[in-house]
Amino acid sequence: MREELKGPKVENVGVAVIQTINELNEKEYNAYLLNLRDDIMEGIIITSKGYGENTNTGEKVRTSTLRHSLEVLLPNEAAKIEPIMEEVFGLSNEYWVSFWVNDVMYDKKFVFLAESISEKNMKEIPLLGEKGVMIL
Repeated sequence: MREELKGPKVENVGVAVIQTINELNEKEYNAYLLNLRDDIMEGIIITSKGYGENTNTGEKVRTSTLRHSLEVLLPNEAAKIEPIMEEVFGLSNEYWVSFWVNDVMYDKKFVFLAESISEKNMKEIPLLGEKGVMIL
């Protein structure tokens, strides 16, 4: 692939899946976009989908593709993308993030591999102060 088609490298941007306990004392999971950059991200578009294979039947499984947008994400700020159900943790969960900084478009695909969203992989996530799994 030609170098000029690759676009600028995305750094200091992450997607995290955070575990919280709701008022019914049940676990809830939410995906967040984190801006760990020193500049403002604008015109943010995020698509999310899950894909993989049913371990019992070997059948291919795909979730619907969801689309989200955020106007602005300030430096060192996080924004909730969507809730995520525990039932899809056995799939690869992909978040494709596109955004603008100073009239330059950036985009990056973040993929949580199947079974990677689990309590054993959770650690404290910066900006959120909660336990979760993060990809930078």
